[in-house]
Amino acid sequence: MGDDWRTDRIGSALRGENPTVLRRLKAGFAVIGDVQFLPGYAVLLSDEPQVQRLSELPKAKRLAFLSDLDLLGEAVEQACHRLDPALRRVNLEILGNTDGFLHAHVWPRYEWEPADLVKMPVWRYPRDNWSDSRFALGPDHAALRAALRDELDRLRTAD
Repeated sequence: MGDDWRTDRIGSALRGENPTVLRRLKAGFAVIGDVQFLPGYAVLLSDEPQVQRLSELPKAKRLAFLSDLDLLGEAVEQACHRLDPALRRVNLEILGNTDGFLHAHVWPRYEWEPADLVKMPVWRYPRDNWSDSRFALGPDHAALRAALRDELDRLRTAD
């Protein structure tokens, strides 16, 4: 499989080949982020690869995507708070400026972040955070993955 999934994140998720997928949700896929400089970073991918903007989805599917985003945001908040009580909040963002497919970022924010960044958008972090091997998703994130999956399952059962 290699890293081919990175060039087609949604297609590879639909085929069951995307290793970052945590769970299949109603309108997309909850995935753990490729980088973990803020542990618990996750992304919601739409399950429709051709869709670029939220407004392109029919109303019912749009609401399902936003409901999935709410679920993933709460799962990240609960799991990350259990793993690190220094969790401050969780930021939800639908940007789409770099990748041309509908997705939403779920960023946990922590008290231990540098003072000059803790209240700023995560995109203000140095660019090398996205490529630094210290922060790359890997086997040492197994417990974090499990906590996120467990929380997604718990919240879906509670509905």
